[in-house]
Amino acid sequence: MEENREKNIQNKVIVVTGGSRGIGVAIVKLLANEGYHVILNYNQSKEAAENVKQELKQQGKEIDIFKADVSKREEVKGLIQFVIEKYKKIDVLINNAGIAQEKLFTQITDNDWNTMIQTNLNSVFYCTQEAVPYMIANQEGTIINISSIWGVTGGSCEVHYSVAKAGIDGMTKALAKELGPTHIRVNSIAPGAIDTDMNKNVTQEEWEELKQEIPLESIGKASDIAKCVKWLIEDEYTTGQVISVNGGWYI
Repeated sequence: MEENREKNIQNKVIVVTGGSRGIGVAIVKLLANEGYHVILNYNQSKEAAENVKQELKQQGKEIDIFKADVSKREEVKGLIQFVIEKYKKIDVLINNAGIAQEKLFTQITDNDWNTMIQTNLNSVFYCTQEAVPYMIANQEGTIINISSIWGVTGGSCEVHYSVAKAGIDGMTKALAKELGPTHIRVNSIAPGAIDTDMNKNVTQEEWEELKQEIPLESIGKASDIAKCVKWLIEDEYTTGQVISVNGGWYI
């Protein structure tokens, strides 16, 4: 049984968008160390991506890195084509790439809105739509979308971000129903307060205040999300779920 599991892992091909920083890099490192074939997608963080590749190489793990702005359909096509040409399949797609912005609703510009939707929601649509035909052909696949607690509860001064993340969760549920008969599972992970670069503007005092609102009285780590991703890859009977990894915040 253990031999079959190892063989199954070694054969799985996993694409992680936005994989050079924060939650993405934690996912890449964990899955690479588990023995999966990982393709780290990045856009602007070339040096960070190369550093991750080099760090894993020193540990005896090989990954691919591929530059693509996943908010653009044509660049997504290039990413998927690269994976198919090299590995002939895609087993797992992890839609993690995204941006954040805090702004009063009355001050959100058309450009702010369009950029947020394009980067955080349309990218998930593009990547998923380009990858799904190959999963359908194999009658198997896993799609994991990294959403947010604000997609579930809404976040003050982050309306456009909340809308994009709520859209991801809606897509997750609808697509899980549509793709279930082809043995493709689709789930979202909605992180709570996670200590990453995206939250670099949060002060220590603000973190301490936030802890008081969280039942577990601690801030989450990127590795907490990566562990949930790993479980969803290995699981065989969970689909259409928005899994909140938030220490009990907003139960």
